[in-house]
Amino acid sequence: MRNFVHFVAVTLTVFCPDGLEGLPRSPVQFRSRGAEENDPEFTEKYFSQTLDHFNFNSAFNGTFSQRYLVSDKSWDKGFGPIFFYTGNEGDIWDFALNSGFITELAATLRALVIFAEHRYYGKSLPFGKDSFNIPEVGLLTVEQALADYAIIIAELKRQLGATDCPVIVFGGSYGGMLSVYMRLRYPNMVSGALAASAPILSTAGLGDSRQFFRDVTTDFEKVSPDCSAAVRVAFQQLKQLGEDKDYGRIQTAFSLCARPSSERDVYQLYGLLRNAFTVLAMLDYPYNTSFIGQLPANPVKVACELMQRPSDLLSNLRDAAGIVYNSSGLLSCFDLYGLYVQCADPSGCGLGLNGLAWDYQACTEVELCYESNNVTDMFPPMTFTETEREVYCSKRWNVTSRPGWLRTQYWGDALSSASNIIFSNGDLDPWANGGVRSSLSPSLVAINIPEGAHHLDLRGSNPADPASVIGARKWEAKLISQWVEAERNRLQKKYKDCHKTTKRH
Repeated sequence: MRNFVHFVAVTLTVFCPDGLEGLPRSPVQFRSRGAEENDPEFTEKYFSQTLDHFNFNSAFNGTFSQRYLVSDKSWDKGFGPIFFYTGNEGDIWDFALNSGFITELAATLRALVIFAEHRYYGKSLPFGKDSFNIPEVGLLTVEQALADYAIIIAELKRQLGATDCPVIVFGGSYGGMLSVYMRLRYPNMVSGALAASAPILSTAGLGDSRQFFRDVTTDFEKVSPDCSAAVRVAFQQLKQLGEDKDYGRIQTAFSLCARPSSERDVYQLYGLLRNAFTVLAMLDYPYNTSFIGQLPANPVKVACELMQRPSDLLSNLRDAAGIVYNSSGLLSCFDLYGLYVQCADPSGCGLGLNGLAWDYQACTEVELCYESNNVTDMFPPMTFTETEREVYCSKRWNVTSRPGWLRTQYWGDALSSASNIIFSNGDLDPWANGGVRSSLSPSLVAINIPEGAHHLDLRGSNPADPASVIGARKWEAKLISQWVEAERNRLQKKYKDCHKTTKRH
C-alpha cells in the first residue's frame, strides 16, 4: 500500500528511447515542498504517549513523544465538533497537506482539526533509532495505534474544554481502515467515521488474490485496450530476455545503473516496473499532484501515450515507469535495488523507516497476499501466497503471521450492526474493490465515485474535480453534519434526564 517515493527536484521528464541522459524538459512544472514549507494553518505538537497500553506493569512500560498537528482556525471553541484524522503509514504532514476536504468542511461546521501521526512512522518513533529492532518493533500494532488515538482524543478534549464536542474521524487507505476500527472499538468516543478508499475486506484476507492487479490493469484498459496490451507484451519480451540471460540488452533497454546478472535481478525489475504502474493507477488524479512523488494530471493517460509510441516496447515501458521514478529528470540511470524494495506488500512498502514499519505490519496483522499472472492482468507472473508470506516474515522479522486476525478483531465483512460510517471508493482506485462498495444500512453508507482515484474525495477542492467527487463530498458533508447534530441532541437529552433524576431525589 505504501508507494511513497520522495524526489527533490520539480520538473516532470519523459524519457527518450536513447537513454536517460540529456532528456527534454516537460512544460509541466511542479512545486516541491521542503520540511520548512509546512502549512501554517497547522501547529505541530507532541503528546506524551504510553508505550504499551495493554501492559499495566509500570516497571516495564514508559512513554514516547507522538506527533500531532492541530488547527483551531475555524473552531467554535467548546461547541464545534472535532475532526480527527487517524494517521496512517507515513509522515503526518503528507496527509495533512493532501486532505483539504477536512479543513474545508471544518470551516463550514466550525470544527477543530487534529491530524495524529501513527506510532513508528514519521517522527513518532517509540524507541528512536532502535524502534525497528526486535523486540522493540513488537509494539507496532493496530490495537496500540487505536489506543493511542483514543487517549489523545480524551486528553485533548479535557485540556481544551471540549468534553461535549462530537468527534468525527477521517482517514484514507490504511488510515481509512483505522477510522472504521475507531468507530467499532471506541463508539463511546467517536460519533462517526469517513473511511476513504479503505480496503478493510481484502486486507482481512477476504476476496480474490488476483483482484488488485487486475484492477490496476483495468485502469489502463479504460484509457485504451491497446495500452494494456502493449504493457502485457512488453513484459513478455522482458521475460524472454531474462530466460535468454541477455542481461546486457536488459540493462540498455531499461537504463539500469548496474548490469543484471541473475534471475533474482530480473524479478526485482519486474517488481520495480509493476510498482510504478500501481502508483500511476492509484493516483490517477485530474491535476498535477505531489503526494507520492511528482505526478502529472491524468498520469495513466500520460503513461498510455508513452506505451503506444511506435518505438521499442521495452523503451516505452521504461519511460512509463520513469513518470514515477524520475519525475525530477535528474537520474541518469535506474538503481534497481535503490528505487524499489520487495517486501510483504506486493503493492509496495516504500523506502526508509516508514517502509520498514509497513513491512512489519504487512507481516503481522495486515494481509496483502496479492498476485499478478499476465493473464487476468498485464503484469508478469509474481505470486505472494500465505506460505510465501509466512516464510518471508519469519526470516525478516521473526514473526508468525495470523491469517484472519483483522476479521477476528474488527469484524471483517460482518459490519451490519455498526453505524455512522461512510465507505467512499473511486472506480479508478485498484484498492476500491477490496473495500465496502454497497451500503449496508441507512447509517453504513457506501459512496462510489466513478471518476475517483485513491481517496480523491479527501483532497481539497480543485477546478479540475469531476462532478462525481464534488457530489460525493456534498453527500459526505451532509451525513457528517447529521451525525454531529444527532450527538449534540443525545447529550442534551442525557443532561435533561440527569437533571430530572436529580430533582426527584
